[in-house]
Amino acid sequence: MTLEECRRFYAEEIRLAGSVKSTALVEAFARVPREKFLGPGPWHFRSMDLALGECAYLRSEDADPRHVYHNVPIALDAARDLNNGQPGTLARWIDDLDVRPGDRVYHLGCGVGYYTAILAEVVGAGGDLVASEVDEQLAARARENLASYPNVTVHHGDGAVLDPGECDAMLINAGVTHPHPGWLERLRKGGRLLLPLTVPLAPNVGKGMMVKITRLVAGYAAQVVTFVAIYSCSSVRDSQVEVLLGKAMASGALFQLKSVRRDPHTACDSCLVHAGNLCLSSVAAALPVPQVSSQTLG
Repeated sequence: MTLEECRRFYAEEIRLAGSVKSTALVEAFARVPREKFLGPGPWHFRSMDLALGECAYLRSEDADPRHVYHNVPIALDAARDLNNGQPGTLARWIDDLDVRPGDRVYHLGCGVGYYTAILAEVVGAGGDLVASEVDEQLAARARENLASYPNVTVHHGDGAVLDPGECDAMLINAGVTHPHPGWLERLRKGGRLLLPLTVPLAPNVGKGMMVKITRLVAGYAAQVVTFVAIYSCSSVRDSQVEVLLGKAMASGALFQLKSVRRDPHTACDSCLVHAGNLCLSSVAAALPVPQVSSQTLG
């Protein structure tokens, strides 16, 4: 197979693995050269020994870029167990964000920029990407890798401190205990936020659930998307909320999530995780009442 044929096969593999509905997203995976973002080969592929429950990295035979077009994580720094992510999983998340041409998107935890490039392809020249990465070396690599995208800006530092401006979509690629109020406020009406709510699994790694939040005219709808294991965010973690979140996950109550409430209220049975003025709730977000004109009424 030629390199182009490998990329096409890989994109179709991603479509099936992630149940991807967006044709534009599949085409982006077929176009963006993954090897450019991984650095020179040979590469190390992350694999799981199911018998031992341990992870290992297997080295490719050579530096032929055709090797990287499989739905597997590939090491960026094997010593730190830092990899490029599972393409099918990230594709599912991006697909759930319903990113459209012309959208403004914020990507926190962009790593070396591969999935940022995928997002940039989907939003097109009329869209904008704001990306952030807390690791200085990865941020530098992302800037270099994304230099050909004039609609992408990469920032180094804590992505929770950065103000991305008003956005149509946000992908938070690091585990948090709660939605950052600033992210909620910066979502435009109809904007979508995808973030992993996690509790500790190992040092700097958490497990939990990927949650999608949509800003309505009045309130924020929310739903659980998938399970997740992911590196923890350097901030946006609260130890008290973490305890409540862990209980909601362990009991299965978090699967009842329907909204994020920001109004002051007393904790009640519908509060799955209640922390001050931020509450994960099983009550559906209030939809605006349609305005009916007198002409419609006749």
